[in-house]
Parts: sequence; C-alpha cells; structure tokens
Amino acid sequence: MSESPRSRSFEASQELIAPLLKEKVDRYVLPNGLTVVMKPSKAAAVCSVQVWVKTGSIHEGKHLGAGISHFLEHMLFKGTTHRAGREISETVQSAGGYINAYTTFDRTVYYIDIPSENVDVALDVLSDAIFHSTLPEDEVEKEREVIQREIDMGEDDPDSKLTKALFETAFRSHHYRYPIIGYKEVFSQLNRDDLFAYYKSRYVPNNMVLVISGDYIETSMKAKVEKYFGAESRQSLSPVLLTNEPAQLASRARELLEDVQVTRIGLGYQVPGLTHEDTPILDTLSIILGHGHSSLLNLRLREEKRLVHNIDSTNWTPGSVGVFYLSLLCDPDKSELSVAETLSFIEGLQVEDFSEELIDKAIRQLLVSEVNARKTVSGQASRLGAAEVVVGDIGYAGNYLKTVSRVTASDLHRVLKKWLRSDRLTKVAMNPKEEGEAGSNDVASAGSGLEFNESKQENGSALLWRKDDRLPNLHFRFVMQAGSLFEGPNKQGLTSLLATMLTKDTEHRTSAEVAAAIEGVGGNFYEFSGNNSLGLALEILPSDVDLALDLLEQALLHPKFDETTFAIEKEAQVATIKEQEDDIVSAGRRELRRKFFGEHPFSISGSGSLDTIAGLEVADLKSFLKKIFVSENACLAVSGQFNETELLPKLERFLAHIDQGEVENPGLTFRKPAETGSHRKSMDRHQAVVFHAYPGPGLKDDDFYVSEVADELFSGMSSVLFERVREELSLAYFVRSSRIIGLDTAMFFFCAGSSPERYGEVIQELVRERDRVANGEVEESELTRCKTRLKAARRMGMQTNAACAGQAAMNVTYGLPANDWRNYDERIEAVGIKDLQRFATHYLNDAARVELVIGAV
Repeated sequence: MSESPRSRSFEASQELIAPLLKEKVDRYVLPNGLTVVMKPSKAAAVCSVQVWVKTGSIHEGKHLGAGISHFLEHMLFKGTTHRAGREISETVQSAGGYINAYTTFDRTVYYIDIPSENVDVALDVLSDAIFHSTLPEDEVEKEREVIQREIDMGEDDPDSKLTKALFETAFRSHHYRYPIIGYKEVFSQLNRDDLFAYYKSRYVPNNMVLVISGDYIETSMKAKVEKYFGAESRQSLSPVLLTNEPAQLASRARELLEDVQVTRIGLGYQVPGLTHEDTPILDTLSIILGHGHSSLLNLRLREEKRLVHNIDSTNWTPGSVGVFYLSLLCDPDKSELSVAETLSFIEGLQVEDFSEELIDKAIRQLLVSEVNARKTVSGQASRLGAAEVVVGDIGYAGNYLKTVSRVTASDLHRVLKKWLRSDRLTKVAMNPKEEGEAGSNDVASAGSGLEFNESKQENGSALLWRKDDRLPNLHFRFVMQAGSLFEGPNKQGLTSLLATMLTKDTEHRTSAEVAAAIEGVGGNFYEFSGNNSLGLALEILPSDVDLALDLLEQALLHPKFDETTFAIEKEAQVATIKEQEDDIVSAGRRELRRKFFGEHPFSISGSGSLDTIAGLEVADLKSFLKKIFVSENACLAVSGQFNETELLPKLERFLAHIDQGEVENPGLTFRKPAETGSHRKSMDRHQAVVFHAYPGPGLKDDDFYVSEVADELFSGMSSVLFERVREELSLAYFVRSSRIIGLDTAMFFFCAGSSPERYGEVIQELVRERDRVANGEVEESELTRCKTRLKAARRMGMQTNAACAGQAAMNVTYGLPANDWRNYDERIEAVGIKDLQRFATHYLNDAARVELVIGAV
C-alpha cells in the first residue's frame, strides 16, 4: 500500500509538544565525576531531588542472584556517620517531604519530594545517606528478615511469579534472568561485610547522577549541589562483565501449576535492545497490538472471540537485549485456544492491516506520554534520570519521537516478521493446579491556581472549572453519588459494572469505535467507582475538546448497553474478583469486610462478589442509571488549558439535558461490627497476613481529620509501629493502617504481612501501639511530623489537572465546597494528642475489634 504523510492531527500534536522538548535542562559534571541534571519548574512550590546510582541487580558480580543491590537499598536509610536511622525519615517528614527508593536491573534510585523551601533538607539527607551510611550490623539482621518476607510476598503474588518464570526461561545467559530481589537461599548468605564492600565499590560519585526538578533558583541551587555533593572524591570503578544473551534459535515453554482461579499467560519474543534501529518501530507495534481497548489483539481476542479477559503488550528494552511481552488473562479452559489464536493472528498480519489511522494513533499516544511525564516535578525528574542513566542521552525523547514519526506500515510488517517469530518465542503459563493436572503434564498552602469556579445550573447540576495553561492538557471529570448503599440487596458490583459499560457502546458508536476515537488522539477515557461514587474521566490535548465532549455526552445521554459487550464485561469483572482472591492481601481484605460489615452493603467490595455479579442483567444497569443520573446528583469539573468563552456554554448545554431530580438517601446505618473476635482463614501461601479492624468516622464526620492524622501516625517509614514491628523486631515486611471510608461510617484497619511462626507477635505489637496512643503517649514531635507530611502530601497530590478536577468534583458530590481543600491544613493542624487519645479509646477498643489472620495458619 502507498505510504501517506502523517495526518494534520498528528502535526498539530507535534506543534503542541514541541515547546516541551525544548524546555531548558542543565547538565554538567562535577570535578569528582558526579553528573548533575537540573530542570526548573514553577508550576508548584515543590522540588524533587533524586540520586540515580548506576548499579542494579545485573552488576552484582560474585553476588549475582543474591539481590545485594536491593539489600543495600533497604540499608541505606538505617543510619549514617551523622544521623541515626530513624532520624533520617523523621528529618524528611518534619520538612514535609516524602522519601523512598527502588532498585531495578540496572540502577538504584533514592529520591525525596519536598516543599521547595526545604530543598536543602533533601540535598543534605540524600548526600549523607549515599556517601556516609554505616550499615549497622544489628540492622542488617533485622532487614534480612524483612526482605525474606518480601521474597515470600513475591512468591505469593501470581503475577510476580509468572514474570519471574518468564525471565528465567527467556534469558539463558544475560543477568536479567536473575530476580532483582534475589533468590532466598543465595540472599540468606549475604553478610554485613559483603554489603559494605559492595557499597564502597559501587556508590562512588563517578557512578552517580543527581537529578533536580522543581521550583528553585538556578545559581543558588548549583552552589548547594557543590556543597552537599562536591566534597566526595572520585574513586576507581571496576568494570562489570555483563554476559551477552545469544540469539534464541527455538521456542521455549514452561508451565506453573498454582493455587489460582484464572490462567495467566506470558508470551515473550526476544528482541534487540534500546539503541537498535528497530526498537522505536517495535514500540509502535506494541501499542498497535495490545495497548488500549481499540488495540488489534483486544478487539480480536476479547471483543470478537471472547477468549480472554485481558490482553496487552509492551516492548521491554532496557539494554542490549529485550522482550516483546504479551500478557493474557483468561479462563483455564480457554488457555490453549487463546494462545493459538494470538499467535495465529500475529502471524497473519499483513502490511495493509497497519492503517494510517492505527499508526497515527500509536504515535499520538507516544506524544501524549511526553505530556503525562511532565505533570509532576517527580515525574519530570524521573524522565530525565532515565534518559541520562538508561539511555545515555538527555535529548533522547525528542530524537526518539522524530524517529517514531517516520514509521510506516511496511516498517511495522518488516519488524513483526523479523522479530515476532516462533523460534524467538518463550511461553510461560500459570494454570490452576486441578486444571493443569487434568489437562497436562509546616508547609505553605498551595497557591490560588487550585481554585475552582462553581456554577449551579437551573436544573440543580453543578459545573466547576479551573484554567491551567502550563501544559497542553485538559481533564474532564463527571461524578455522581453511587455505590453499594444505592445498589439494592444482592446487587453489589452494579456500580462498577455500570461505570465500565458507560465507556463502551453508545447509540452512535460501538465499543471499539469509542476506544479507537479516544486512543486515536492519544487521549484517555476511563471510568471510576467506589464505595460512594461513580464517574467518568476524559483526558486529552486541548485541540481535541469537541471529541471529548461528544464522547461524554454520548456515554451518559445515549448509552446502548449492548448485550454482547455486557457479557464480556461481566465475565471480565468475575475474572477480576477471582484474580483478587488469588492475592492473599486482597483476599484478606475481602474476607475482613464480610466479617466486619455483616449485612451492611459495605460487606462486599465495589467489584461485587461472584454471586452478586452472576445475577446482574442489562435491565439492572438501565434502571440503576435512571435512578442515579439525575440533575441534583450530577457534577462536572474541567481543569486545564481551554477557552472559557467557547467551552463553558457547551458544558452548560450538556448539563441542561440531564433529567431533573435527586437521589433518595437510602437511610442505611452501620451500627457495629458484625463478627467481633478472632478469625483464621487458611490459604496455601508462604506468609500470614494479619488484619485488625475497628469502626471509624466517615468522610463527613467531625472526627474524620483525626482519623487522617491517626492513619498517618500508624503508617510510614518513620512511624513508631513501623520502626518497632519491621525495623526493630523484623516481624513483618509491611505494616500499616488503612481505611474503607463511607460518608457516614468507615472501617479503620491495620494490616501486616508476617510469617506463620511470628504473626502472634505482630498481633501483640498492634495492640501495644494502639494502647500507646490511647494512653496519650504520642510525642509532640511525632504528631508534628504527621501533620507536616499530610499537608505536604496534599500539596504534592494536587499537581495534576486530573487530581484537582477529581478532588473538586468529589467534594461537591458529597455536599462539601468545591474548594474544601483550602481548609485541609487548618483542620489537620487542629488535631492534638488528646484528640488522638480520644480517637483510640473511642474507636479502637477491644470490644469492637475484628481480627483476621489469613495464609499459612
């Protein structure tokens, strides 16, 4: 077929994004060899400081397979020559910052996101930890037990286990075959001397990149960088020999038989690495094949053939060799046919199947990803770090997009035939055991830029708007009050299923056409639902506003509820529930809700149960939508770059079409937990997960903000609970509190992942910490850190148009002011130690506790 030039819409997208690719980035190298990359951003009074150490699991030399890079990452915040371990997290949180780290195959990254006025704290703490950690012997042993729990968690997670098996099978020589976290038996042999030697050999200035993005003054920031990072000396750096992966010459397969309900399949083709000329084309191919509802494989396997519940693809190419990865989720009896159909479909694709529209859509999505990466200063810093460390070229994004823009249908067909061949294929399947055996062998408030304007329409609906011109990005958020309280008996999951169906067929477009329309412009159209609400969100480039409005209007005013689509989505929701029940933590939460809420609708999660979903019909969707989609229950928020005089009248006309009415309050009251006491549920897993649940205040309760502070007090790396249970006693890999929140009630619960041998000790520690707060033993400094962290998190969480629109629309839907965020800091500040003491005594009492331990019990 003839190759035509890129469409006008694509050219318009390039014009929108061109200024972003020209944004100032300052890259320089200190005399000691440390690379510095800085990018200013005045969008919010926030900075992200990140240190990228160019060492990961593939660089571990004689410790290959031990996970020493990951072990060291855990140890780096345990104390320095200048600070005790807990002082590190306390210092950061007291300044309103968020500190964390992660390890991958080829890097270890430490980062702090913090209010810009406290950026010195981030620079000081990170440089201190990076260069002056002491790796205390006692902490090594405590953290060893924590990581062993983390390894067990990975073994209990079906998706993690499948990915691990795929990499072990696809890579025979390259170090990618070894899990980042290491093998338990190899990891257990590491000692403090091993860690310290690795630390001193790899954590040197000339093996690091410092990335800073946010609101700062360039000249003074460079002086600060020199102060905190320039004093360390350059060191010798021994090269690490990485074994090349030989070309795969024959297909490979592996089957896992596990205690799961749905089949997971990974299909991986060996492909070239990041710098190969075919990689941009393969990236484009992966989007066309398996990215989004309008992708070719989704349309064929899920919509047309109804063989899978989910299928997607990605081209993973971090270094010299990669994997073009297809992920399938299906029922066990359809696994063989799903794989056969997938492979047959790919093999049968011809040049003419890659239409100009499909190619433009894929390129548009790549362009939009560049916008999305810049929504937060943390995202900007991460993008720059990846370009410098992984790619080796700060200007990579611009050059890459230029290359992608020249991709043709012939290119796509050529790389498909060259790389997606049967002799390069690795197949790994995880099947249920029975199926497999049967069938096979003090922070400043955010600025006025967050303010939403509000207009109450004649029919009672609400319109909110906020202009933000810093990015070519526009977000619409439509929200209605819904959830299990409104669904009726035995209808749980109706809200979630309705939300999904509203993004599908309409009277003017099929489900596939809806997906193709939004994905064709690189946009995003998705549903959301929860305990209290249902809604739709659209995110687009400003030039595509009319398409977004048309999609929203058709979805809500003219839905079709096609029977075939309904059956597909119903099956998918059932598969999601089964997938959740395969995960020990998710299964535990579902069981905890049942025992806590009893007959109350909150006893079943928003996705419903297998029984409630089975009974739902299209008629239920129609009647439920008619019930909740009324003017007094409708709120539309828009945030981003737009012309008010052009857009607002269009939005008002849309809202005017909504039928007059209001939703009747169901009047259901939760009085007390249904099954208090201790409960045990056996599950064939390595770990034991402990839950303690208590009644809590709802969103509109006076004590809600006390519960906000309490939740922060019991969670996080600097919490007394975390320090005691994980750091001091090594009883659990994770321990935290959380909430299931309604408007008038809540479940406040603790969760900890432990071992079968020690979960009893965890239970004792949860009660001990509850009693500490009830006795008024919280320190003022501890409370101050919690408040500072909450206020800073709110500021950092309001950087995107999606977050701002979502918050404002939810507020109005729940009967709160659109800009209620303005009162958040004041309400958090008002919480005192006596309030926490009263909270723990009133809510977290033994008589109201539901205890559940799930797993190897």
